[in-house]
Amino acid sequence: MKTFCKKGILVLIFLNVFCLHAQTDFNKLDEKGRKHGVWKGFYEESKRPRYEGTFSHGKEIGIFKFFDDTKSASVIATREFNAKENSAYTIFYDQNNNKVSEGKVVNKLFEGKWKYYHQASKTIMATENYSKGKLEGLRTVFYPDGKIAEEISYKNNLKDGTYKKYTEKGIVLEESIFKNNKYNGLAVFKDTNGNVVSKGQFLNGKKVGIWQFFEKGKLVRELNMSNPQNATKNKNN
Repeated sequence: MKTFCKKGILVLIFLNVFCLHAQTDFNKLDEKGRKHGVWKGFYEESKRPRYEGTFSHGKEIGIFKFFDDTKSASVIATREFNAKENSAYTIFYDQNNNKVSEGKVVNKLFEGKWKYYHQASKTIMATENYSKGKLEGLRTVFYPDGKIAEEISYKNNLKDGTYKKYTEKGIVLEESIFKNNKYNGLAVFKDTNGNVVSKGQFLNGKKVGIWQFFEKGKLVRELNMSNPQNATKNKNN
């Protein structure tokens, strides 16, 4: 009986030592109170894993994994940190491990080219360019077969430049100009056969001047959009 009790006590001591050791395997601080080594975060209510990654004296290094708040703990994002650039290449996933989007984050802001994917597909749905978290440069949207659906340039997070919209067959449906996120300048709208439907000028998002309207490629009406009630011209020939 005494031998059994002694063995039981030894087992309990071993388990206590093991648990104490296990508790100190992660979430440590260095001598200056900075995160160091493997760290794991948990959701407050469910206590399920939220993230896991490695710190080096307060700096994230290597790959961090982020999990959803479910029993399966699916990886919903990864971030590969570059301490020299203070950046992280970030990939977002859906719960079936399909990529949703990916790109670089610098100082917690989107930077450079970002790619977005069609749902449950490896085909790119859109590409965007960022500078310090703001859209800058060309944004392109793609059909599932990879053909271009839309193109527009951005400046300081606002649409600025030529906008084009295409059918899946490559026919231009719209070609217009934006300035400060508003239509400005000549705009041409076409049907799916490539015939012009209407065209005219915009100023700060509003139609101005003479606009022309077509049916099957033939001019049928002109309208002065600066004074539309009094200046309509029908083309009968």
